[in-house]
Amino acid sequence: MKILLLSTYDFQGGAARAAYRLHQGLQSINVNSSMLVQNKYTDDETVIAPSTKLSKGFAKLKPNLDKLLLQLYPDCNRQFSPQWYPDAIAHKVSEINPDIINLHWVNAGYLKIETLAKFKKPIIWTLHDMWAFTGGCHYNQECDRYTKSCGACPQLKSFKEQDLSNWIWKRKANAWKNLNLTIITPSRWLAKCAESSSLFQHYPIEVIPNGIDIRTYKPVNRQVARNLLNLPQDKQLILFGAINATNDRRKGFHLLQQALKILSANYNDKIELVIFGASKSANTLALNLKSHYFGKLSDEISIALVYAAADVFVAPSIQDNLPNTIMEALACGTPSVAFNIGGMPDMIEHQKNGYLAQSIDGKDLAQGITWVLEDSERYRYLSNCARKKVEEKFTLEIQVKHYLNLFNKNYKKQNRYFYA
Repeated sequence: MKILLLSTYDFQGGAARAAYRLHQGLQSINVNSSMLVQNKYTDDETVIAPSTKLSKGFAKLKPNLDKLLLQLYPDCNRQFSPQWYPDAIAHKVSEINPDIINLHWVNAGYLKIETLAKFKKPIIWTLHDMWAFTGGCHYNQECDRYTKSCGACPQLKSFKEQDLSNWIWKRKANAWKNLNLTIITPSRWLAKCAESSSLFQHYPIEVIPNGIDIRTYKPVNRQVARNLLNLPQDKQLILFGAINATNDRRKGFHLLQQALKILSANYNDKIELVIFGASKSANTLALNLKSHYFGKLSDEISIALVYAAADVFVAPSIQDNLPNTIMEALACGTPSVAFNIGGMPDMIEHQKNGYLAQSIDGKDLAQGITWVLEDSERYRYLSNCARKKVEEKFTLEIQVKHYLNLFNKNYKKQNRYFYA
């Protein structure tokens, strides 16, 4: 059985990392797996990408080409994907001739909406956000129009029913009528959203969490980790990390700022902030708190070391699926604090391996951080439970087993129909 994973990137961003980890996990049990990507960042020979100078250059242009239609909506949220530009993916897939196609995050101009109907194989689509069943947005921000047919899109700042979001929704509805499609969501929350959508409510939906290599992400002696990273030994370190961490409002950095201002008033001489995924920004200058920036870390050993060096990881997102960062932190024995939204409750058990703030504000977030840090005996319990949670629910081996079962099920069904 030959598996082909489609992803815009192989190692750029959380969705790509999750897809690549799955690819590696399948290969580790001798499954014939390959990836087809638009932009390649690894040197893995089983990752197929544009190879000529011209095709590589064009691949880098495609995200901007896809955004051209957004010029009609100058005040819109730029996290919006029309996926209208022609591609040659169907031809490449045909050449590879897989038995199962596993889609992941395929935006930034990679895969045109209508291309899915050209695949003649079973499609397993792993959703990493809401785009697949909306009129173009990646997170709905409390709008429920995706349950109907979109239009008058708040993120486009549009009041017209026949707007870009409605056009995109109609394209999906027309092109995806008769797909051999199964949906996978990493979180229970995203599964419920997909089930309530007008586009996917009739397709089978499975919840399979992402998995990580717990041999890479593991507890490390905190003193050693801090020595290697040149971090202070006598402070409690609060860690925050996300790509474009301080610029994407959905990631909640503004709420973390509120929480840290509250904490700095009482604990300024005891706590410091560590940020990865972003370079030093003017956004933090208002904080009376010393901060350490690690920018974008590309290798997983360095990332795991940062988690191990921290006392608590904070994910202040106001809407999110199943962020890798929480899972990685817990695997390193670092308790985590987040809001009780999206896929957070799938990973964080309130006051067992972290803290789930109920109110979406900085005050409750600060309370959660304080609760995690204030009692050393309780902290050891939280740390042990954090690691145990990942060992029991989120290993790569567990994820691969579930995927392989689903791949086999669809492969057998396809062949039964073919030979009938």
